[in-house]
Amino acid sequence: MELSPRYNPAEVEDKWYQLWRDRGYFQPSMRTDRPSFSIVMPPPNVTGVLHLGHALNTTWQDILIRFHRMRQDNTLWLPGTDHAGIATQAKVDELLRSRGQNRYDLGREAFLEEAWRWKEQYGGTILEQIGKLGASVDWSRLRFTLDEGLSRAVTEVFVRLYEEGLLYRGNYITNWCVSCRTALSDIEVEHEDETGQLTSIAYPLISQDGEIVVATTRPETLLGDTAVAVHPDDPRYQHLIGKFVEVPLMNRRIPIIADTYVDREFGTGAVKVTPAHDPNDFQMGKRHHLEEIKVIDEDGRMTEAAGVYAGLTRQEARKKVLQDLEAQGRIRHTEPLAHAVGHCERCGTVIEPLLSLQWFVKIAPLAEPAIEAVKRGVIRIVPERFEKIYMNWMENVRDWCVSRQLWWGHRIPAYYCDCGAMVVSRTPVATCAQCGGSMHQDSDVLDTWFSSALWPFSTLGWPEDTEDLAQFYPTSVLSTGYDIIFFWVARMIMQGIHFTGEKPFSTVLLHGLVRDAKGQKMSKSKDNGVDPIEVIDKYGADALRIALVLGSAPGNDYRWSWERFEAGSHFANKVYNAMRFVLMNRPEGFQASESISQHPADQWIWTRLNAAIESMTDALTQYEFGQAARTIYDFFWDDYCDWYIEMAKVRLKGPQRDEALSTLIHVAERALKLLHPYMPFVTEELYQALGGGESIMISEWPAPDPERAQQDGAAVIEYIQQLVRAGRNLRAEVGLKPTQKAGFVALGDTPEVVSRWEKGRAEAELLMRADRLDLRVKEDGSRVERAIAGVTLGGTIYLPLEGLVDVEREIERVKKAKSEAEVERERLQTRLLDANFVSRAPAEVVAKARDSLAELEARIERLQEREEALR
Repeated sequence: MELSPRYNPAEVEDKWYQLWRDRGYFQPSMRTDRPSFSIVMPPPNVTGVLHLGHALNTTWQDILIRFHRMRQDNTLWLPGTDHAGIATQAKVDELLRSRGQNRYDLGREAFLEEAWRWKEQYGGTILEQIGKLGASVDWSRLRFTLDEGLSRAVTEVFVRLYEEGLLYRGNYITNWCVSCRTALSDIEVEHEDETGQLTSIAYPLISQDGEIVVATTRPETLLGDTAVAVHPDDPRYQHLIGKFVEVPLMNRRIPIIADTYVDREFGTGAVKVTPAHDPNDFQMGKRHHLEEIKVIDEDGRMTEAAGVYAGLTRQEARKKVLQDLEAQGRIRHTEPLAHAVGHCERCGTVIEPLLSLQWFVKIAPLAEPAIEAVKRGVIRIVPERFEKIYMNWMENVRDWCVSRQLWWGHRIPAYYCDCGAMVVSRTPVATCAQCGGSMHQDSDVLDTWFSSALWPFSTLGWPEDTEDLAQFYPTSVLSTGYDIIFFWVARMIMQGIHFTGEKPFSTVLLHGLVRDAKGQKMSKSKDNGVDPIEVIDKYGADALRIALVLGSAPGNDYRWSWERFEAGSHFANKVYNAMRFVLMNRPEGFQASESISQHPADQWIWTRLNAAIESMTDALTQYEFGQAARTIYDFFWDDYCDWYIEMAKVRLKGPQRDEALSTLIHVAERALKLLHPYMPFVTEELYQALGGGESIMISEWPAPDPERAQQDGAAVIEYIQQLVRAGRNLRAEVGLKPTQKAGFVALGDTPEVVSRWEKGRAEAELLMRADRLDLRVKEDGSRVERAIAGVTLGGTIYLPLEGLVDVEREIERVKKAKSEAEVERERLQTRLLDANFVSRAPAEVVAKARDSLAELEARIERLQEREEALR
């Protein structure tokens, strides 16, 4: 296979991805003699498109999958999408509005048909994009949360929870979105700091003079007040407990109650109690048997119970209530108050706590074993610091509201009769067993996260005992963002343990958020995001993948920039061009020798390769993707390309050509395998060009080869590298052109040092552009006249200047450079002696100034020595 002169990702990536897929390489081997390794892909919303967070997480998972597949494990990566209840329904509603329709015009069945058509037409976009990224998922096992099999699992779980007394229906305060017209769980609410108005309102006492003042940021809710509460130990109000006040504007008589929930230090120490519109008031109302008066409805408008305010929006009612209170002289004080306000995470609308009839899962019995699983290390969270966050949430979790007032989703399998009978059933119920009347199914659907919580086992066939469930459950790793540890991770652990008796996964691997170069969260309003497909079109998927991973670590946020992606592209080209060099020097029909080379350069590169194999294998098993990426990046760029290929050029045109070429090929094949999980496309292209085998993705992960890596030979090259670096620095100091030859003298501290230099003489001469290299043992007082010197490992290297540069001009250049450095040193010294600067400037600025001064001192000393040597 011949390589093109330039690497073109667009020509390569689709070709190889289709071939891998056609040949079934993405499917597990189902070998029972090897460990199973499985990941269920966090299902992206069917409405979604790929963003950098998806790209990072997908790349992490693909690295693990390709690594374990190459280790010959029975490897499964199961893909799928989530039906995304609210998000998808909103998309279909939008489509209907564009036609002048709404879902109520269509009716439920017709609307669902429309939703399925939308899903089939647009729902596969993100899966296609994941494929573009190179994800080696088993497409034959693609799942969707509304699949027949997953729907059966959802129904089974709902019914079992109900039968076990862990599921109940009741009137309860929920987070209500008046725009989406559905209840939300606590973790679907985003709290944002806002400045509101705290209004102190006087409630007149009944049967005696006086008043009690309460403060609120939501004056419109006083229309539903059914009590005023004070702390039982508050001496200011103890004489009023059991008395009554009148609700302003409503002329309603309500009691003054005592409850320890009240904070005596906040406001006046007295609070209004609105059980139908505040979760804490709801609990207080239950304790004191208070009436629940609902004055705001599901559309965010005031109900008939609000009296003259009925029909107003909550914003209009707030304004009118304040005006009327002012007119009646009931407002005692107003002040601004910064407080957290809940918003719907889908549409941003301010949440309204509403009393409504909903279905709830009792969380406490499910949470206990899920807490223990993490405490005992049965499930590991990476990074470990997130375990504390998980524990804090789990130990304080409330019951989960799982019903949603939507049409798109898993319809709740509960059936009702007009006689009051209710049945929860695995199969549809048409006739009431009590009265013989007809039954109707609950119109609500389940929270999207209810079905997602079953994902690790429902996708493998549960509740049936399938081969996939036996082979791949518990799964090995769950990789996801730390921002949904509560939404999803905790619920999967609870449901997995409860319904299968086993953990759903062994490790939870958390990645951070992807931010822009300034550390800001990406958003449409800031226009600081980037489309991963745009990056792929410009630089290729491999460049995107390596750029994302090089800067990432579990739990840490990642900052993207175009420069990172461009650097990824440069690296792909570097590797590609290195392989082209090898192939151009390989004669037709050449077969790489398996014999062990004794040449120091060959022994050195094998030592470096073995170290890279060990380091990468260890890092990948510890999920240190960035560390492993840096290892193979540095090996390819520095060790293989910049050093070994350059050293090999000495032998490629001589009698030792076959030995050098064989090492070039063997090392390249193994290095490409190490790089493959990160950059699958370019490595397959190059592996095939080298004649590596059927496919790199099913080849075996490399093992170290200690026989080829002799430390004596490696030590020779380490001495040569230091010698070359010192020689190159001397060339740079006198401004020699890259093509200009120069002579060097190297004095070794011991005969052993000189012996090592001699073994790599030819390589050193080539790399330093030396036309002569005099190597000898240093004797007492020995020095090289009219030369500049540099320290190297085991000795000193000199660059004689006679005939190479104009010595007098070089002296003047050094004097000028020293003078400029001395001026800058004086400026920095003056600045650091200024007490105001040292005390007021940021610590990092002061530290940088001190570091710069130290660097200048060292530079001036070097220039002084250089001038003396030249003289």
